[in-house]
Amino acid sequence: MRLGIRTAISALVLTSIVVSAVGVHLLWWRTAHQVSQTLANTINDQIVSAVGDELQSVTTEARSSMMAVRTLLAEKVFEPRDARKREVVFRSQLLSQPTISWVAFGWPDGSFFAGHKAGDGVIEMLEITPDHKLRIDRYEFVGNDLQLKNSHVEDTKYSVTDQEWFRTAVETNDELWATFTTHPKGERLAAAFAAPIDIDKKPAGVIAIIIELTRVSNFLSQLTVGKSAGAFILERNGKVVASPDPNANEAVALKTDHPLFPVAVEAIQNASAYNPGEGEPFHTHVTRDGKAYQAVITPISFPGWSLVTVVPESEFLGPVQMTIRNLLIGLAVLIVIAGLLSAWLAQRLIAAPLIKVMNEIRHVERFDLDKVQRHPSRLTEIENLSGAIGDMAQGLVAFRKYIPADLVRRLISDGNGARLGGAIRPMSVMFIDLAGFTGMSERLGDRIIPLLSRYFDSVSAQIQDQNGTIDKFIGDAVMAFWGAPAPNPDHAVDCCRAALACRRAMEEAGLVDDRGEPVRIRIGINSGDMLVGNIGSEVRLNYTVIGDAVNIASRLESTNKNYGSTIIIGPETRRLAGDRVVVRELDRLAVYGRVGGLQIYELLDMAGESDGKPDWAAFYERGLAAWRARDFTAAIGAFEKVLEIRKDAAASLMIERCKHQLENPSAGEWDGTTVARTK
Repeated sequence: MRLGIRTAISALVLTSIVVSAVGVHLLWWRTAHQVSQTLANTINDQIVSAVGDELQSVTTEARSSMMAVRTLLAEKVFEPRDARKREVVFRSQLLSQPTISWVAFGWPDGSFFAGHKAGDGVIEMLEITPDHKLRIDRYEFVGNDLQLKNSHVEDTKYSVTDQEWFRTAVETNDELWATFTTHPKGERLAAAFAAPIDIDKKPAGVIAIIIELTRVSNFLSQLTVGKSAGAFILERNGKVVASPDPNANEAVALKTDHPLFPVAVEAIQNASAYNPGEGEPFHTHVTRDGKAYQAVITPISFPGWSLVTVVPESEFLGPVQMTIRNLLIGLAVLIVIAGLLSAWLAQRLIAAPLIKVMNEIRHVERFDLDKVQRHPSRLTEIENLSGAIGDMAQGLVAFRKYIPADLVRRLISDGNGARLGGAIRPMSVMFIDLAGFTGMSERLGDRIIPLLSRYFDSVSAQIQDQNGTIDKFIGDAVMAFWGAPAPNPDHAVDCCRAALACRRAMEEAGLVDDRGEPVRIRIGINSGDMLVGNIGSEVRLNYTVIGDAVNIASRLESTNKNYGSTIIIGPETRRLAGDRVVVRELDRLAVYGRVGGLQIYELLDMAGESDGKPDWAAFYERGLAAWRARDFTAAIGAFEKVLEIRKDAAASLMIERCKHQLENPSAGEWDGTTVARTK
């Protein structure tokens, strides 16, 4: 990849500015990020401490209630079967301890009794008998008094002896904490502090203080975690224990519709390196829906539970990013100003003079030597370079008249260079000659040069306009070809179009000889595979084409003399041009030096630029077909119709040949081929 000087200088200046700016930016960003991280860790520590205090409060209240009820039972203040006193004690515990949800007692025979908060201001008393009958007494506050509102009995499948907290307490004969979901009234996540009760040293049952974890969800909603962050209690597998919900209580189911809940679950599930047993916080990043979050996973006192704090990075990094954005805007403005200044200086002092010098080199490359100029500059090196290019152009001016400039341009652009060698290519070649040039040159002497110059100017311009390459001037002849150096799939059509343009240009030029007669040209065109390249010796090369197809084109140019035509094209040119040209078939001719005959055609016009093939051409081709069929009388009739329309040398020639055949019929096989006896 190449750069201009203006771009290079501007890039160097901008690079130095950008590198400095990036260095400052990275250092500032690192410091700000560390400060934000420290702040996030501080907030997380505060949240962990608050949650720990809340859980400690919950467990303390549970233990206090457990101790109170166990003491009353152990001291026989009331009997477990004493329904009235039992209800009073359980109800008083629910009212005095705001965090506990159930006070329950289960007997070994499957009997069960419990007091349950059914939301704020409602308490239910539940009793299950061994025959699986559930009695529910619902109490509600009326003013400051708790009054029975309704009571009903229903069947239940709940069995206290099947509950894990009951079985474990009986088996271990010790108190324990356990989580479970099954309740007499449905499924809800809860934690139970259970302990066996002995009365008179005999097992009487198991008492349980149960906290439904919606109470913890309510507490989580009260925590201030930034503006849009959240704190969740999850198990190691991502199962929810508590999720922020300000309306959560025993009557409202646990909700997981917090927008950051999926992020918290993804964080703990993907934290393969996190081990709750180590007791250390684990930091991780989560990207979800194109947004980045910082999550901290911290083990808490309850076994298997972890506190997951999720903070959007924009929460703490937002101010940092805003400052960075402002800094980047300022740097961008500075870079733009510096870039414009450096570009202006580079343009004025270096780039503009060098571009001018480069353009002069382009003129030399294209051989437009008369356009080369010298350019002064404040930089000595640039002014010296401009002077050297001017001197070189003056030295090349003399050679331009001998070197075909158009060929040099194409060879330079094609990259072939001046190396001996060539290649076979499908091409078209054209030969142009002046009619009667030999006698004209004898009569005019050196006065022929201006006429030749105007003639060469006229045809050369048309050849170049149609993508042709002028090979050489041979006396009054012009040799040009199409299809090299650059390949041209339409070489035959372009060559035909150039020939017609040359004919028109000569007619418009109005050139006359010394006798006042219009100067006419003859053109021969042929297409085929030709050897094209640098042909000659190591000391003198000529970029040209050679081959049989080239020789035929030269012969076709001179054949115009016999048929009174201006442009004759060979069969391959006719085939390649197809219906894009208007022609008439002239004859089947064996050119001088060849045994086999070939079809030759007179080029009349380009298709679409005329009304199609004229009537006289159709009559001529009809006569030509009769000639080949040896119906010479019919052929003469057709050719004579041509003469009735126009003066046509080819038709007159064919009439003479038909009459000769009628008088002197050819013996043996005859295909109507005319054999050329001269070049």
